[in-house]
Amino acid sequence: MVNRPDASAKLAIDTQSLEQLRAQARQSPDQALKAAAQQFESVFLNMMLKSMREATPQDGMFDSEQTRMFTGMLDQQLAQSMSGRGVGLADIMVKQLSGQMTENLSLTLNPLSSIPDSQPSVLSPQSSAVLPSAYNGTVQQSFIDRMLPFARQASQASGVPPQLMLGQAALESGWGRREIRMVDGSNSYNLFGIKADAGWNGRMAEVMTTEYKNGIAYRQVEKFRAYSSYAEAFQDHANMISNNPRYAGVLQQGGDVSGMAQAIQKAGYATDPKYADKLAQIMGQMNLAG
Repeated sequence: MVNRPDASAKLAIDTQSLEQLRAQARQSPDQALKAAAQQFESVFLNMMLKSMREATPQDGMFDSEQTRMFTGMLDQQLAQSMSGRGVGLADIMVKQLSGQMTENLSLTLNPLSSIPDSQPSVLSPQSSAVLPSAYNGTVQQSFIDRMLPFARQASQASGVPPQLMLGQAALESGWGRREIRMVDGSNSYNLFGIKADAGWNGRMAEVMTTEYKNGIAYRQVEKFRAYSSYAEAFQDHANMISNNPRYAGVLQQGGDVSGMAQAIQKAGYATDPKYADKLAQIMGQMNLAG
């Protein structure tokens, strides 16, 4: 039986525990591996419970958005409780990986890396990408330089301002440091946190993400669109903004970064109550020369 650290038991519901686990990875790699394995076990159980819920009818008399939200929170707590006692998966992972740990263990704990944490922190694709002050200018400008050609190409075809696309890509992905990964670790190229709704027929990536309901954060596994390239991702984002009537007010703002940010939050792009402020700050600091 694995001796399960306290930090991992809280990680899925307490975003601050992620930093504790990263610090533990530097000080005691073996214990950090055990904690990360338990967190994976918890996420796996949560995804399993979510799949079971989706497989049952949800059109009963008492079914509503509120009941689904609280059911999801209950499932999350149940997954934590089950993983705390252990179902064997974490123990197997520890045995397999104990001899293969790398110096990048703390980076693999990134909620939006190859194994869902959630993003999102759980760091969410839409709520927890930190403000630009958290990174140095070199990191920010490098991200802009890499993505600007894709943004300009999509802008020419759609009319969506490139600074809006780049700002959202930076915010949602943490300047490229928390890109959504497929279960096998490959890149989904989804920099925008666009979810895979019923109309999406392409590949999907499932990650744990942070959402907000009435200003209260909660976590759940969500399905996100996966692309074959950044160019495809930017084009899909531009098409959504330019063709969906709910975002008509965004394009009416011209180059006003604050207006665009407020309009896109008002349209319901993200549930983070501070999303517009974060987005406006990022767009206002961008250098699109070149």
